[in-house]
Formats: sequence, structure tokens, C-alpha cells
Amino acid sequence: MQAHSIDPDCGTDSSLTADALMVSRMRLVLSVSALLAVAVDLRDPQQRIGSAVWLTFSCYAIYSLGVYICTRKGQPYFQGKAIHWFDVLWFTQIVFATGGTGSLYFLFYFFAILTSSFRWGYEEGARVTMASVASLALCGLGTGIGSDTPQLLMRTTFLLALGHMIGHWGGSKVELRRRLSLLSQVSQLSNPRFGVARTIASTMEKTLAFYKASHCVLLTRDTATSSWVMRTLKQGHAGEAVDVETIGHAFELPLMALKAGDIVLRSRLPWPLSRLCAQGHAFDLRLRQWRAQDEPGLRRSAAVTAMLEARSFISAPLPMRQGEGRIYVSSSEGLFRKSDALFLAHMMGQVFPVIETIGVLDRMASEAASKERLKLSLDLHDTAIQPYIGLKLGLSALRKKAAADNPLVDDLDKLASMAESVVADLRHYAGVVKHGGESHCEFILPHLHRQAARIKTLYGIDMSILVDGDVHLDDRMTTEVLQLVREGLNNICKHTHAHQGCIHIGCTDGRLQIRIENEACGADFSDFRPRSISERAAALGGEVQVGQGAGGATAVLIEIPI
Repeated sequence: MQAHSIDPDCGTDSSLTADALMVSRMRLVLSVSALLAVAVDLRDPQQRIGSAVWLTFSCYAIYSLGVYICTRKGQPYFQGKAIHWFDVLWFTQIVFATGGTGSLYFLFYFFAILTSSFRWGYEEGARVTMASVASLALCGLGTGIGSDTPQLLMRTTFLLALGHMIGHWGGSKVELRRRLSLLSQVSQLSNPRFGVARTIASTMEKTLAFYKASHCVLLTRDTATSSWVMRTLKQGHAGEAVDVETIGHAFELPLMALKAGDIVLRSRLPWPLSRLCAQGHAFDLRLRQWRAQDEPGLRRSAAVTAMLEARSFISAPLPMRQGEGRIYVSSSEGLFRKSDALFLAHMMGQVFPVIETIGVLDRMASEAASKERLKLSLDLHDTAIQPYIGLKLGLSALRKKAAADNPLVDDLDKLASMAESVVADLRHYAGVVKHGGESHCEFILPHLHRQAARIKTLYGIDMSILVDGDVHLDDRMTTEVLQLVREGLNNICKHTHAHQGCIHIGCTDGRLQIRIENEACGADFSDFRPRSISERAAALGGEVQVGQGAGGATAVLIEIPI
């Protein structure tokens, strides 16, 4: 059993629906043609067509018409695997009613084999082939084989051999579609705005899901520190953070004991296959050929298998211009093939040059940004902080001049406190700009609570914070999220009279969702476009929608792909 199964759902919904509609149309054509053939035979007095034959073909034509109509309406049940098995049952009835082994309608079985193989892959096609062969044999036995035994053997053998070939080619077509879909998804992930860490993590998630493997391990050498970094992702942990570990002496690990430049396939076969077949193979990239591993190679790959607790694994070197590395994909139950190992190497050859380019761009951007930070922090101090300091001093002077019984004393104290808070925030922000402070994703919730507390103190608006599950963001995205929330809160303070609001953050289907909501306060809902939030979200590849929440509340929904 292989470590993964063919899944045609990797295609687009429109292509799958079109395939199902085409199959149902051809089924209807086939059934009507067979019905017409029976009608033509009825006109020949020498042909004796029984009522059972006529009833069988008529019912199958009605069934085919019903499936076609339901498929056109988009019913999902009629696009599944059950339809092919119903076809096998119908064809068995047709063959049995038309003479068993001698019936020419046994060719109908190829329709079920063809459609199941090219839609669902080799495994489903092989099952339909075996069921068709068994059905044909039972029909022959049920009608009495007699002198038709050679014909029965020839037809079952022909059905089995040709069905196997059709299943093999159909499985290859489905697998190629899956691989093209994966390469397309990985290419979309190779975006500089996601950063190197997120791109690598997303690639590992897609690889683990594609192979339906139990572990995906990526080992790379950091050229700056000459240390090794091991990233690990386990089955069932998709969507969670990848485990990252820095290793000082990687060559002490079995993972780095494999020969550099070789693509390795290792399978732990059951007895007696382990005695007859080689359990380890290596593909030499220079010679472009597979070879069985020698004894040292088998010992090294066996150590890797034991470390990963796997029945089978594939490994490929990473084509890195600066540094080196290797990826491992292991399965605790299934077996991989040589084509799986070669495709893994091909995919890494497409991804990692782009990842290295992203890393170079990040370093260039960081160097350029560090020179701008100092200038921006000085400009911020001169143009924003100094005026607020002057305002604070002016308010303090007015407070000293006011008598104790002056009704404006409380308002002056409140304004002075607000000015002092703004000065503190601006100084902190200037420090962050100057030194390039990093905001880690685990600190996003305390940041949001501090912003909500500030809004409560200054404006009397009670903001609640809700975060669904574990939202894993890198430093760059965390900073952008905090800025988006800050913009939304400022809009609530400036443009509404709300006393309550809510900030809701979650992650669904690879998209970060930020919902900023404020109460209606008796005002009618008005559609608008928050310009600054929309521009900032668009720069991150996201979009903003403004809608009406419960009780007439105004809700701003921000969605950003991560």
C-alpha cells in the first residue's frame, strides 16, 4: 500500500463538475445506443429478444437520463465514486440478461473502468476492474459455461489486462494533476511579503499534506552562523507553528549521514519481500540513475528510519546557492515510490532558489530600512513630539493660573494627562522606529489589551478583545495587525459616539481575519470605505469589507492571506 492515495479533489470545482457532466452525457449516449440496438433486433424475425432484455435496457436508459439531469443540477452525490459501482451492477445485469459469456455487451465494463480510473486514479480503477472481472465470471457461471470456457477465460483475461493498463494511465493522469496543483500552490506561497520562515513553513505543510506523510523534516545550514537549523512538522499539526531547533553539530545526527547529492528512498518491507527486494535505493543526480544502496548506505538509512519511527521515507538534497540542507518526508504506515522521491527533489528545486532570493531581499530591505529609521525618528521627534510637549507645558501653565474653584480645572487636568500619554506613546514609537524593535506574535494580545485600556481611559469606550485559537504570526505581520487595529480604534474614537466595541481576531483557511466592531448608538448604518485601513490591507494582499453587525452595529472585516 502506498503512503498516499490519489485524490482528484485537488482540481478546481469547475473542472470536476465538467468531467462529471461529460461522463453522465456519455453514459446517456451509451444507454440510448444500446436501447436502439435492441429495437433494431426486434425487427428481425430471426432474433428473439426477451422481455427481460427489453426491460433491462429500458430501465438503464431511464437511470442514465436521471443521473444526467441530477448532474446538470449540480447534485454532489452524482459526482462521487458510487456512480461507477452502480454502473458495474447495471452492466452485470445487462450481460447476464443477454447471454452471459457470449454477450458483446461485456465491453460496457470498460466504460466504468475508464471513468473511475481517469477520475479517481489507479486504486479505484483497479477495484472496479477486479469487480468487473468477477461479475463477468459469475455471469458465465450463472448461464452455464459448457463449451464457452475458453471464451470466458479469454474475455476475463482481456478485461483484466486492458483494465489494468487503463487504470495505470488514468492514475498517472490524476497524479500529474495533483503534482501540478501542488507546484502552483507552492509558487503562490513564494511571495516576499510572507518572509522566509513563513514560506518554508507553508511549503512543509503542503508537502506533508500532499504525501499524506507522518513527518516532514527540513535541515538547513545558516550561512551567517554556520549552525544547522532543523524544522519539524508532524501529521495532524498542520496550521500550527513548525518546531524549529538550532543544532551545533548536525553531522552527529543520522539525518546528515546520507551521501550528499543523493535522492534516497528507504522502505521497510515485510518478510519475505525484504529478502527478495532491496529496501534502500539512491538516485545519483550526476549519473541520473537509481542504484541499490550498499551496506554502509543501508545502515545509515536504517538509522534514519529508526529516528523518524517510519516504515518508509524519501529524502532529497536542497539546491541552495549559499549553504546546504536536506528534506525528509516519512510515513509510519505506507510505502513511497521512486517517482515520489524524484518529484520531491523537483519541487525543492523550484522552491528553494526563490526562498534564497526572498532572504536576500529581506537583508537588503533591512539594511536600507536601518538607515531610514534614524532619519524618521529624528523627524518624528521634531515634527510631532515637540509640539505635544509644548502643548503639555501650555496646559500646565494654564492649570497653575486657574483658581481652585475654576470649573475648567478638571478638564485641564484631563487634557494634560492625555497630552502626557500621547507624548509617551510617540516617544516609544520613535524608539521602535529608530532601533527597529521587533514585536513577536505571542505578545499581540498584551499589545491589544494595552490599546483597549488606553481607549477606555481617554475616551470612555469599553473595547473587548477576542482571539480564536492560536494565531501564529511573524514579527512583520504582527506589527501590521497592531497598526490596523490602531487605525480602526482611532476611527471609532473620532467618528462615532459609541461606548462599547469589540476586536475579534482569528485565522481560517490560511486567511487572517480581523473584525473591528462598534455599537450603533441609535444612528443609522451608513456604508463607507476606511481609506487608510483599505490601503494598508491591500498592500498586504488583503481586502476590507464594511458591514452591519448585530443590533445595527458597524463592523469592519479585514482579511489577509497568511
